[in-house]
Amino acid sequence: MGFFGRLATLIKSNLNDLISKSEDPEKMLNQVILDMNTQLVEAKKQVAVAIADEKRLQKQLNSESSVAEEWEKKAMMAIRAGDDALAKEALTRKKEHDSLAAQYKDQWEKQKQATDQLKTALRALNNKIEEAKRKKNVLIARKRRAEAMQSIQETMSGLSDTSAFDTFDRMSSKIEQMEAEAEAGAELAEEYSGDVLASKFSELEATAGADEDLEALKKKMGLVEEEAPAVEARVDADTEEEVSEAEMAELEEALEALKQREMGG
Repeated sequence: MGFFGRLATLIKSNLNDLISKSEDPEKMLNQVILDMNTQLVEAKKQVAVAIADEKRLQKQLNSESSVAEEWEKKAMMAIRAGDDALAKEALTRKKEHDSLAAQYKDQWEKQKQATDQLKTALRALNNKIEEAKRKKNVLIARKRRAEAMQSIQETMSGLSDTSAFDTFDRMSSKIEQMEAEAEAGAELAEEYSGDVLASKFSELEATAGADEDLEALKKKMGLVEEEAPAVEARVDADTEEEVSEAEMAELEEALEALKQREMGG
C-alpha cells in the first residue's frame, strides 16, 4: 500500500472504535488529529517534490527544444553560405536534440498528469482531515455532555437519600428555635430595662379600637340591632317664655283665692 493509501486508511478508520479502546476519548481524538496533521505535512512534502520534478522536466524540454531550434538556424546559415555538408551536420545535431526534447516532453506530460492527481488527492485528504476535526469536536461535545448527565444522575441519586432532607428539616427547626429565643430575649430586655410605661401605652394603642371594630362587624353581620339615634328635645325659646308666664299667672290666681278664703273665714 502506498503512502496516500496508508493515509487514507488512517483517516477513514472508525473513530468510535478508537474511543472505546481509550481511557480518555478526548485525548485519544486529539492525538489522532495530531497524527493526521503530521501525515498531511509529509504528504505535502511529497507532492511538492513531484511538482518540482514536473517543473524540472519542463525546463529540460524547453531547453532541448531551444537547442534544436538553434541548430536549425545554423543549418540555414550553412545553406546560405553554400556549405551543404556543414548544413547536414547541423541538421544531425538538431535531430539529436529533437529526440531528447520528445523524450522530455513525454516524461513531463506523464509527470504533470501524476502531479495533478497528487494535488487532487492531497486536497481530498485535507478535506477528510477537516471533516475528522469537525467530527472530533462533535464527539468531544457528546462525551462532555454524557459526563455532565452522569454527574447529574449521581447527584440526584445522592439526593434521593432521605438523610439529606432530614438534615435540612433539622436545621430548619434549629433556626426557628434560635429565632424564637432571640425574640423572647428582646421582649425581656425591653420589659425590664426599657421604659415600662411607654411599653404599656404602646400595647394599649395597639389594641385600641378593637371593641369598636368588633361591634361594627357584628352589626354588619346582623347579629346586633342598630340603636335609634337619640333625638334631642329642642324647645323653642318663645314657647318656653309663654309657658313660664302662664304658670306664673296660674300661681298668682291660686294664691289670691287662698287669701280670700282666709279672710272670709
